[in-house]
Amino acid sequence: MQEFVVRSLGELIDRVTPAEPDERIGRRRDTGIYRGSPAGDGPLLTSLDRLSGSDTPHGKAELEEHVLRNFIRYSRPYLPAPPVNDWELLVLAQHHELPTRLLDWTYSPLVAAHFATCDSGPQCDRTIWRLDWMPVHREFGFPELALLIENLGELFQVDGYFTPWSLFNGSVPGKDFVCMIEPPSLSARIVAQSAVFTLCSDKRSTLDQFLERHGLADHLTRFVIPKEEVSRFRDQLDMASVDERRLFPDLDGVTARLKRYYS
Repeated sequence: MQEFVVRSLGELIDRVTPAEPDERIGRRRDTGIYRGSPAGDGPLLTSLDRLSGSDTPHGKAELEEHVLRNFIRYSRPYLPAPPVNDWELLVLAQHHELPTRLLDWTYSPLVAAHFATCDSGPQCDRTIWRLDWMPVHREFGFPELALLIENLGELFQVDGYFTPWSLFNGSVPGKDFVCMIEPPSLSARIVAQSAVFTLCSDKRSTLDQFLERHGLADHLTRFVIPKEEVSRFRDQLDMASVDERRLFPDLDGVTARLKRYYS
């Protein structure tokens, strides 16, 4: 895994901009996805990992199926329309902060920088992760395309269709895998944040550990924002209109932006 220190938003953009144009489209196109973290040195923990209340992954991994079943049970009165399938339910649950094995990412390094710096908690370094997902897909025999949830059933045929329950009970054929999924536009937030997810077959390792075990750590990069530069990053993001009001286009976003501005 590579690691770089970035001290400004411009330095981050320079680091992630490809040096050479993509021959297919004639311009520079970044193929990474990004994740911002307010922790400078923590692992890539999913919300299911964090359910245990520590940096030890999957302390409550066996609860995964029960958590989703109860979400299905209690969420129905609040759903504007029936979900298309159980993958859409899993995405919806993750979107509403239910602990799942999905890991949130974004196509935008600026959005990731926002989530790395919006927390005004203890002064510490912040992290922006970058995953070059295309070679990861190649390693596991997936197309070099952002997968839709509908594609999962085509890639894994388990009793006619691959569902989250197939994954939970370990009936996935073949080898371990990790893939990148573009979620359906279930809300304006997903669209505004250019949100994507990674889905991993192993719920007992953090994603960085999983990639290292499979010889894929070189496709993961950690950008560290030193704690003394966090305020500068934050000011630059606000000047570029990368803030709560734009990324959470609802009343929660408006109030979160005002609260941070006046704090």
